[in-house]
Amino acid sequence: MAEPIPSIRKHITICPHTIPEDAMLSVAQKVMRTHQIRHLPVVRDGRLVGLLSERDIALVEALEGVDPRAVPVRVAMHTDVYTASPDAALDEVLLEMAERKVGSCVVALGKEVVGILTTVDVCQSFARHLQGRGS
Repeated sequence: MAEPIPSIRKHITICPHTIPEDAMLSVAQKVMRTHQIRHLPVVRDGRLVGLLSERDIALVEALEGVDPRAVPVRVAMHTDVYTASPDAALDEVLLEMAERKVGSCVVALGKEVVGILTTVDVCQSFARHLQGRGS
């Protein structure tokens, strides 16, 4: 008999770093570099309003004459953020991430960010699973 599909709860990064929408892109870059992350949930008054990725920052920086110290995060962030609850089924979340071609799912209770599931989290979990198989 097959094991039940687990929720994403055990695979997420809990309490991820977030950034306010009015912070400058240069601050977001520093947070990402310092913590070696590629995605930052963007918040307003503690509530999710968007997602910023390294790619978003790179696109803005590629514009001639743009200074990341003068551009707020809200200009570069995506507002169509894929979210799921901590109890969402892992297979469904992964299929949706693949279908949307996104590298992360913000884990939220309502609009409150409680975690993030990234492709790196999934790869680490999958590797641990394979190592535990015994052969």
